[in-house]
Amino acid sequence: MDKNQTRLIIFVVVAFIIGWAIGLFLFGWGIWPVEYTGAGPENLSLDDQKIYLVSLADLYSFDNNNDRVKNALRNWPNAEQAICSFASESQTQAQESRLESLAVIVNNGQGCTGVETIATVEESDGRNPFFWVLVFGLLILLAIVLAAIFLVWQRRGGRSPSAASSEPISAPPSVLEASESTAEQVTPIARFETTYVRGHDTYDDSFSIENIEGDFLGECGVGISDTIGTDSPKSVSAFEVWLFDKNDIRTVTKVIMSDHAFFDDAIKAKLAPKGEPVLGRPNETIVLETASLIVNAEITEMEYGSGTLPPQSFFERFTVELSAWAKEGELEEQSDIRSRVDEMLEF
Repeated sequence: MDKNQTRLIIFVVVAFIIGWAIGLFLFGWGIWPVEYTGAGPENLSLDDQKIYLVSLADLYSFDNNNDRVKNALRNWPNAEQAICSFASESQTQAQESRLESLAVIVNNGQGCTGVETIATVEESDGRNPFFWVLVFGLLILLAIVLAAIFLVWQRRGGRSPSAASSEPISAPPSVLEASESTAEQVTPIARFETTYVRGHDTYDDSFSIENIEGDFLGECGVGISDTIGTDSPKSVSAFEVWLFDKNDIRTVTKVIMSDHAFFDDAIKAKLAPKGEPVLGRPNETIVLETASLIVNAEITEMEYGSGTLPPQSFFERFTVELSAWAKEGELEEQSDIRSRVDEMLEF
């Protein structure tokens, strides 16, 4: 499963959670709560229960119809508890007597004797719309935070260990030890800037690295590594930044890829033989190091193109600044390696 599919799955899950929270908490409990039908008097609030029982007691005092009372309370379990509770709170003796008459009917002639009363303080039903709006907002915020954390973790986890550990450096330690002045310690021996603009289909810049005496040390450069689509001009999706050291038998290359290319496993696998993959980001510094040279390639300007191709898949403009340092101290300790390389070059 590629990164784009992973992002789509995350988006669908987050959208489902948000929709579920909106439907249940905001609308189902807050704005349009469930309304019950077919409920009995025992399901009423305590105030409404009291009104129902007092009205029934007044009717009974008028017609003395026991069957009517029993029929009105037939589905109310423990109705005598509610009757006796309201009777004990009655403001008048007449109302208390009428309610106790109901208790005699439903409690098999015993009235309120031995009946445990219940508390008549009504508790909140928890349907305050402002409370559920707050709950809904917190759930949405939590979902967004979790999704953001997961996306950041996925993005960072996609980088190779070596790319993640390549910290930008201002100057190699050997230069700091060999130089006597502070100005020399932080000044590279060479600095170049190269810019690609879409339409330059043959873009391939290279630069010679020389010391202050004019001795040739190596070369570095930036060129097109891969393109996407068949449009003309070409849509560049990756660049190669490379470093050649005359004292080293290898050329170090790293591939700076667009966001789309970097998170596409197929493209990433195709470009893997060319060099270490790096996600192109503004102000990102890519470090290249050989036996006697270090080059920092800093992306100072980066702009993606737009059109029918996937978003962030190709570059409209791309600028890299290359700064080179010589590792003189380390090279002196490896004089035997230098002599062998010089012999190979002379051959």
